[in-house]
Amino acid sequence: MERDPQTQDRKAAAPGAAAGPGASTDGVPAPADQAPPEAAPGTERADAAAADGAGAEGADAAPEAAAAEASVDQAAVDAAAESEPAAAPPADEPDYRDQYLRAMAELDNVRKRARRDVSQAEARGIAKLARELLPAIDNFARALDAAEAQPENRDHHLTDGIRLVQSELLSALARVGIEPDSPKGEQFDPHCHEAIAQQPVEGAASGTIVEVYSQGYRYRDDVLRPAKVVVAA
Repeated sequence: MERDPQTQDRKAAAPGAAAGPGASTDGVPAPADQAPPEAAPGTERADAAAADGAGAEGADAAPEAAAAEASVDQAAVDAAAESEPAAAPPADEPDYRDQYLRAMAELDNVRKRARRDVSQAEARGIAKLARELLPAIDNFARALDAAEAQPENRDHHLTDGIRLVQSELLSALARVGIEPDSPKGEQFDPHCHEAIAQQPVEGAASGTIVEVYSQGYRYRDDVLRPAKVVVAA
């Protein structure tokens, strides 16, 4: 009985196909517990050195990056400061002590000026009132002289009382600085006296006041009314 050649070929190829991954190409099966090939020791050290070098490079690069970032930030701040307008210089602080002393001096001057103005106003008021009273005082004195010249009034107490009132009035004027001026026997002064007559008088030097017709009055150093006098020629 003859065999089919195709059937024999399939039977010859079947053992190699069923061998699977563990079988070798030459038909000899490979051991089941065979381990994968190990790497060489030199290769592992090279890989570790490469990893260490990469880590060191990364650690060195971190501070450089931070420094570069800080430099960029400082450059931005400087550029912003340059772009802003320059602030105006501060003004000089005033000297408050000097201002205080000046104000106190000015206040003292105002007080002195006010006191002087008040004193001058008071003096003008007193002088004006005295000028209005002087004619009445003169007439008062003339009336008393005429009444006392009468023989029937010589011993009358009424004239004595009126003379006392006149004395009190003159004392009141003296208390405010108004004094009568009777320059008989003095040298004539045109600033203080008013000459109404000039006549030769025996024994009197020329220019001497020999008679006072109406006495004058002074207020302190001012002449309220000049005395009316007769001067020797």
